[in-house]
Amino acid sequence: MIKFNEPMSKHCSLRSGGMTSEFFLPEDVNELSLFLKSNVKPILLVGLGSNLLVRDRGFNGVTIHTKNLKELNITNKYIESGAGTSLAKLSRFAQANLKYGAEFLSAIPGSVGGALAMNAGAFGSEVWQYVVSVQTISLSGELKERFPNDYEINYRSVKHRFSDEFFIGARFDFNLNKPNDNVRELLDKRNSSQPIGLPSCGSVFKNPKDNYAAKLIESSGLKGFCIGGACISEKHANYIINQNNATALDIENLIIHIQNTVKTLHNVELETEIIII
Repeated sequence: MIKFNEPMSKHCSLRSGGMTSEFFLPEDVNELSLFLKSNVKPILLVGLGSNLLVRDRGFNGVTIHTKNLKELNITNKYIESGAGTSLAKLSRFAQANLKYGAEFLSAIPGSVGGALAMNAGAFGSEVWQYVVSVQTISLSGELKERFPNDYEINYRSVKHRFSDEFFIGARFDFNLNKPNDNVRELLDKRNSSQPIGLPSCGSVFKNPKDNYAAKLIESSGLKGFCIGGACISEKHANYIINQNNATALDIENLIIHIQNTVKTLHNVELETEIIII
């Protein structure tokens, strides 16, 4: 199914952003592959849009939504998941099948594809710790199986040797002897410290080495500071809230203001987690 001039504010958790020229929702990997084999336009893959901001002028290309790529099964003790599966659902599936290690995923508001792309993590764990292999698709629709040593994986960073490929699934080894964490305690901790239920993108900035972005922003006196409809959360300083119909420009200007202020006061350059298109 293809839509034209689709507002990306409907597909990003910040509830802001411009239009995409075309919006494609494939039913499965085969339909996606067929589409890519004949496509010549720029591509943007989107899952839950929880780490994404599309500028107000929009995206002149095809946005592909992975919503339907959400298969989950167990093969040879490994969990296999499509890119569109939410991390919370993957965590619940692992728990229901007595697979341990995925508990931290319950607290991350994203999908498997996005988590693979940025090495998402929380509470001391990261998603690539548990990856056995990934399934990718190229711009020409070719499917491949890749492995962790095919990538340079660091804190909130995954560098590809295959620049024309996207993640569409993964095989995980959640086979610890016991759970790493108590899911209910993780969710309670998240709910008490983060602005859950408000339009945001999760953590905006990566934590600098031996420091915390939220601590630097808060100590710079920026909690509650707003530009247009975009505000720094009073609850967690590393969150930006779309408080009053913020434009993508409001949000981006607030990001730049935070970076400049923290650089001036602390001589630390904050690097964004959020992807700006």
